[in-house]
Amino acid sequence: MTVSIDAMGGDAGPGIVVAALARAVERHPGVRYLLHGDEAALKPLLERRAKLSTQVEIRHSAERVRMEDKPSIALRRGRNTSMWRAIEAVAKKEAEVVISAGNTGALMAMSMYQLGVAEGIERPAIAALWPTKRGQSVVLDVGANIGTSPEQLVDFAIMGAAFARAILGLERPTLGLLNVGSEDMKGNDAVRGAAHILRSVPLQMEFTGFVEGDDISEGTVDVVVTDGFTGNVALKTAEGTAKLVVEYLRAALRRSFLTRMGALLASGGLKALRRKLDPRAANGGIFLGLNGVVVKSHGGTDALGFASALDMAIDMASANVMTHIVADRARAIPALSPAAVS
Repeated sequence: MTVSIDAMGGDAGPGIVVAALARAVERHPGVRYLLHGDEAALKPLLERRAKLSTQVEIRHSAERVRMEDKPSIALRRGRNTSMWRAIEAVAKKEAEVVISAGNTGALMAMSMYQLGVAEGIERPAIAALWPTKRGQSVVLDVGANIGTSPEQLVDFAIMGAAFARAILGLERPTLGLLNVGSEDMKGNDAVRGAAHILRSVPLQMEFTGFVEGDDISEGTVDVVVTDGFTGNVALKTAEGTAKLVVEYLRAALRRSFLTRMGALLASGGLKALRRKLDPRAANGGIFLGLNGVVVKSHGGTDALGFASALDMAIDMASANVMTHIVADRARAIPALSPAAVS
């Protein structure tokens, strides 16, 4: 397997990418990596880590997509950038998956242009694995689409369920539509319309109805479907809350000699709690609905977070999720016709 990496994306630059690769080659010794970016910056970093030389190939790209670049501008002017070249490697079948911590809008625009949208899918979505009381759930969309139609939300449901079966190993995942209440009359036209379709057609999932914001972390369902605006706000809120809890806990345990002694005695449990609350462990948004696997790492992550995103990218490529999505969408087409849902 070959992973194509935009080494110049993100806030911290190529240093965290190379540090993450040092972790990845130990976890996945049979995987090859194409590193796209400024060779003058990347080569010294790799030379300090001799064990990477056999698995990592540098492909020079003179330019990079900036975080502030508009997607339309990046698409028109970005063909010599590390992001474009990284995606191009997947388009040319030189790699199975591409990963970037760069500009999300530019990454989606370039990916759609070079890879194309899968047959039957109107709009791609970004899916994230969300830690819950029961383990993990899939949440989508978390940032690709501001507004959605009922049919697009149904597509997200099909993609999310296929993802849950392939990655989480669930034969028939439960699925809910995120809403402001669980009652049938709640929500906007798109959410209510999607619920009507999901109740009317036979799909390889168990649609349970509407779920609310607190149901996500509870793990009430395996897949939570929403539009990209709401999903992104929920994701950032959860990440911020997790960081706040950790800071509150750290401050409380340092307050006095007795609390510091208590923290020492409870260090094992506190470390386990910190790992569960660490958003880096679940870093990596997956672009579903494209003719290729694209993973978006958080732009502000560190080497540990980028290594987690690399793990997700390799798992995605191994599971061949897009094949499942296309097959599920094809089976659903007769049931999704106007006559079937009227």
